[in-house]
Amino acid sequence: MERRLAAILAADVVGYSRLMGVDESGTLTQLMAHRNEFIDPTIAAHRGRIVKLMGDGALVEFASVVDALACAVDIQRGMKERNQDQPAPQRIEFRIGINLGDVIVEGDDIYGDGVNVAARLEGLAEPGGVCISDSVRTAVGHKLPLDYEFLGEQQVKNIAEPVRAYRTQLQVGAELPKSVVASESVKKTKSRPLIVGAALAVVVIGVLLSWLKPWVSEIEPAADDWMVRPLTEKPSIAVLPFNNLSGDPEQEYFADGMTDDLITDLSKVSGLFVIARNSTFAYKGQSPDVRQVAQDLGVRYVIEGSVRRAGDKVRINAQLIDATSGGHVWAERFDGSMADVFSLQDNVNERIVSALAVNLTADDRKRLAGPRTANPDAYDVLLRGLEFYQRFNQEDNLRARELFNKAATLDDSYARAHANIGLTYASEVNFNWTDRRDESARLGIEHASRAFALNQNIPQIYMTRSFLHLAQRDHGAAMVDAQKLVELYPNYADSHTALAFVSIYTGELELGLEAIARAKRLNPRYSYIYLAVEGHLNFLKGEYENAVALYEEALERNPVFDRGLLLFAAALAHMGNTEDAAWAIAEALSIRPDLTLGDERRDANYKRPEDLKRYLEGLRRAGLPE
Repeated sequence: MERRLAAILAADVVGYSRLMGVDESGTLTQLMAHRNEFIDPTIAAHRGRIVKLMGDGALVEFASVVDALACAVDIQRGMKERNQDQPAPQRIEFRIGINLGDVIVEGDDIYGDGVNVAARLEGLAEPGGVCISDSVRTAVGHKLPLDYEFLGEQQVKNIAEPVRAYRTQLQVGAELPKSVVASESVKKTKSRPLIVGAALAVVVIGVLLSWLKPWVSEIEPAADDWMVRPLTEKPSIAVLPFNNLSGDPEQEYFADGMTDDLITDLSKVSGLFVIARNSTFAYKGQSPDVRQVAQDLGVRYVIEGSVRRAGDKVRINAQLIDATSGGHVWAERFDGSMADVFSLQDNVNERIVSALAVNLTADDRKRLAGPRTANPDAYDVLLRGLEFYQRFNQEDNLRARELFNKAATLDDSYARAHANIGLTYASEVNFNWTDRRDESARLGIEHASRAFALNQNIPQIYMTRSFLHLAQRDHGAAMVDAQKLVELYPNYADSHTALAFVSIYTGELELGLEAIARAKRLNPRYSYIYLAVEGHLNFLKGEYENAVALYEEALERNPVFDRGLLLFAAALAHMGNTEDAAWAIAEALSIRPDLTLGDERRDANYKRPEDLKRYLEGLRRAGLPE
């Protein structure tokens, strides 16, 4: 009897009996089409072996767990795309479970607990979702740009020990390093050698990300190592996501929110160098070696911790680790209630600053003094809103606004609630989620001004005003707010990204390049937007080869980035590469079919006429319709 270690993928059609009852012939025809045109080629592209088919399901074996998980994510994304034109009752959706374990081999078939666990995980997955075991999570590590949500220990049928399960999905805006092959059998589109992976069978994940999302974590650290990114003279620190020990997955938002607030507060201390949230949240759901984390992110100190919330009671456990030795600088427990949650947070901040022997300046203390609310329910609702806002899509942006408005209703003097309401309007304008851009810009600035009158030490105020002033072509006001943001929060990666973005349109290109370089150091796991901003600055300087290389990498990570495709096309056209420029224009038009040169002329916010001329001329040469 042969045994071997294998990655097993189990898939099942959601509601198969119902679909067959409604339209047996149509369901079978549709399922076979999905298999022949997409699913089987996708499995083959990821080197999987279909062990057996069970009518509405399949069992697939992989030698590589990375291949198995990448395949599952590609299948679910691809099915979402293929279902777009189908009425909801007729859509075929899959649940997928993946396990890494020992299997018994008999002929072409496989058996054993390794297979059984995969099947049970499939049952735990949501429609269109992927559920994996702890063994898969550990083996994959950081090799794929995925988000993981720990579902706890699950007691499943016929398995003696509880199974530690995770829900996983592709990070917003990210792209798998080895996606489905660009073949005619997978997607009928032209493959382009310049962008390896940009013409692959990828899918728009609900919404197109735009300029307000420079803070999304989606990649492994840049190729430079710890010696290339030396430690700063200031104490350098990374805060890992605090574990939720509440025993309730619904409280995950609270643990994440507490971690966010700690990172933000430490970023206000001028004597510290603090890594951005998006780089540290890439380790969420893991138990990484802190020395490796420190090496990846270029810091000396790492903070780990947990949050337990039970009713009105809150417990925070935190420990500060010196990664050069692996030893604890301090570890402490903080107990309190929701009524004094801010005092708990202050205590944690003070212990960290004290342990690092950092002297707080008067400005540091002023920044740390707020924003606060006397109503703990308002704070709780705001944290729930932030969970939705971080998803960066139109529907969740509106849901976040509802919750921020609720927080403001609970405490109308809560400056942070008004600041975040303003930010949702800025997102709406920048993502083109509204036909009433002027009204959204007015409301966003109105809420930012309300927050400013209550408390001037909230970064979202300046970010909102900066982006919306730019949309209104008030370049001077946009730059004032962007520079104020950097002045107040020099440790905040988003502030430097915002300054770089505004610099594009004010024509202050060298300032922008310095800002984006600083942002990348503060956020080593920077997103494709960082590359796009840097590419845009190079494009306006006439350094087209640099711009093309940066946009090429950005588009590998997000091939449906329409603004990136346009600038990529313009740079290629200026280089005389009209064939690839025309390809990029065609890709952009597949995303926004009605796009014209007139639209870009109207929406471009360049201050300098020469910058607008350079951009439009590149698009014209690339073939964008007038």
